[in-house]
Amino acid sequence: MSRSPIDKANTPEEFTSIKTTKPATNTGGFKALKAAFTHVSKYMKPTDAIKISTKINQKGGFDCPGCAWPDPDDERSLLGEYCENGMKAMSEEMQNKTIDYAFFANHSVDALANLSDFEIGKSGRLSEPMFLAEGASHYQPISWETAFEKVGKHLNALDNPDEAVFYTSGRTTNEAAFLYQLFVREFGTANLPDCSNMCHEASGSALSETLGIGKGSVTLDDLYKAELVMVIGQNPATNHPRMLTALEKCKKNGGKIIAINPLPEAGLIKFTNPQNPIKLLTGGTKLADVFVPITINGDVAFVKALLIKLLEKETLEGNVFDKDFINEHTHGYEAFISDLKQFNFDDCLALSGVSKSTFDAVLYLVLNNEKIIICWAMGLTQHENAVDNIRELVNLLLLKGSIGKEGAGTCPVRGHSNVQGDRTVGIWESAPQAFLDKIENKYGFKPTTKHGYSVIDAIKAMNEKKAKVFFGLGGNFISAVPDTNYSAQGLANCNLTVHVSTKLNRSHLVTGKEALILPCLGRAEKDYQKTGIQTQSVENSMGIVSSTKGILEPCSDQLLSEVAVVCNIAHATLKERSKINWLQYKDDYNLVRDDIQEVVEGFQDYNKRLKQPSGFYLPNGARERKFKTKTGKANFSLNKLPEWKLKDSELIMMTIRSHDQFNTTIYGLDDRYRGVFNERRIIFMNREDMKIRNLKEHQVVNLTSEFNGKLRKANSFKVVGYDIPKNCCATYFPETNVLVPIDSYAHTAKTPASKSIVVNVVGVD
Repeated sequence: MSRSPIDKANTPEEFTSIKTTKPATNTGGFKALKAAFTHVSKYMKPTDAIKISTKINQKGGFDCPGCAWPDPDDERSLLGEYCENGMKAMSEEMQNKTIDYAFFANHSVDALANLSDFEIGKSGRLSEPMFLAEGASHYQPISWETAFEKVGKHLNALDNPDEAVFYTSGRTTNEAAFLYQLFVREFGTANLPDCSNMCHEASGSALSETLGIGKGSVTLDDLYKAELVMVIGQNPATNHPRMLTALEKCKKNGGKIIAINPLPEAGLIKFTNPQNPIKLLTGGTKLADVFVPITINGDVAFVKALLIKLLEKETLEGNVFDKDFINEHTHGYEAFISDLKQFNFDDCLALSGVSKSTFDAVLYLVLNNEKIIICWAMGLTQHENAVDNIRELVNLLLLKGSIGKEGAGTCPVRGHSNVQGDRTVGIWESAPQAFLDKIENKYGFKPTTKHGYSVIDAIKAMNEKKAKVFFGLGGNFISAVPDTNYSAQGLANCNLTVHVSTKLNRSHLVTGKEALILPCLGRAEKDYQKTGIQTQSVENSMGIVSSTKGILEPCSDQLLSEVAVVCNIAHATLKERSKINWLQYKDDYNLVRDDIQEVVEGFQDYNKRLKQPSGFYLPNGARERKFKTKTGKANFSLNKLPEWKLKDSELIMMTIRSHDQFNTTIYGLDDRYRGVFNERRIIFMNREDMKIRNLKEHQVVNLTSEFNGKLRKANSFKVVGYDIPKNCCATYFPETNVLVPIDSYAHTAKTPASKSIVVNVVGVD
């Protein structure tokens, strides 16, 4: 009897062999070099590894498929523009073994689902298209032509185009993403959920409302020149290690750094640049001048406490606020000040969980510096009040005039390598009318103006059987989304699920009645088409568009590029009724970019400018103090304090990544900087909270979460005592995504509240 979709969606409740040590207080260095070398030598061909190390993130090379941290505009390191986790990403995507029909013939879907996510990912590169028939236990080979026709047949059999969902991962290039959204809109829907919905949608919503652009306003050069950098709700050493090099340069230039996070992350304590021989020998650079151990979701309260004290100082002495900037460039100042006066400082500070002495140290730095940059990631964006978190940060920057000037501004640090670029070129379920009008003018069809499904909406639609086909362009959907069991049932309700992927992941095992796996080229592989090897493009976290061109031979002659997959499916689905010659684009990607420059703002002379070694910057109004908001100015906002309260037995839990992980991809089983080895099913707890519950180190516990009357469970986790605020705890995702309620998400943004889950921890005898 086949296992249920829910059973296949959850990681096995099995332990390996946990070992814990004291957390690290330094990152990078020889250990980072050793870890990178270990992964590369184990999973890659030596010749491929050498080629990659010389071309990754280099001018004229290819863009790392990992994080979206920008590359320097000027000269780049001769020792390599990569980090430990970047090389882990390459070791994962450019594995030295492939899997084909024989692998799937020997492994049923149920058997594969019994593996851990680490084991599934390390099975090997996908090398040919595979099909799972209704009721079948094993995937079977299928030709590309038959696969395309099958997708087209399912899509055309729908009663309404809105019965299809088209998901996008942030690894997709600008060219593939633009064609994908164009196909989806010509097909007749705007159901374009993407990974932005689950990470930085709250940033986009807040920044668009307050500053007129849903992106950050700073450049790398600004980070070097900042007087004060506040790093909030993020762990750069694991999630975007090259950011530490930029922070090191800031420190060298006299800048100060404040780290605000529930966990003390080693990367913000000290960093030893592994590409700097002197630093390797001398022990590195201290980064954070102040560490703020904030309680989970205490950020609005803490920033509001800062704002209250800044207002007091401004009222008594003046010269705290940048009044010239406020008067000329902002709107809503008076209402903001009136609202701020309603809050009590002591209440705010208590809610933040921060001591008065630590608060005073932060206040001193904020008072005495004018060039301030605030960086943040999912520690702020995955709460029900996530939009408030970001808007309150903007309020602080507006008061100090720290927007649109050198060394100051907003810096949301994006995750996947082109997640920002995908949104720029149209992967958006609620695209602006001006963009849709340009599509109509260019291609002669009228895109629907109806807002499509975000990720949350798509999951609900599949559960309600309103969506019957799921198509995923990259990513590992089931392991990325909230409420694992509910989401798995939604996918199982579909008539067809399709995944375009480089390697096997758990989403391939949680299927609709029929399923397709379509293998595509990796970022580092040469993309051969009729007009030669193709160049593609991506946009990083700071709005720079640059080229990326593969350097390795494809691991299989059965692989297609994402562009080719999209073009062929569009052709097979729309056929003669399309107004677009889809097949021409896969032969020459220059034609795609010619179209993008006509439809998307900021891409004039796209093909020409893409040849510039460092790429080119897209327009950014906030960077120039041109705020494209409804008021024409930067807007102050009014934000409430979070209102949730814990019962005596409850903790607030946040999901986090281990150091051997990027998004849902598990590179290994160690979390080296936090001192956890060979285990993922763990829960970090404050030792006082452990004592209250009579829990011992490494004791096995079960976790429960109740939301709106529904109880969710996650069993078999080992307790690890840690320096985390009382009443707080942390676990890895995707293991605890099952506890994240589908209906708990950020207002106006629908980002799942994966960083503020109320749980009970129950010891197992």
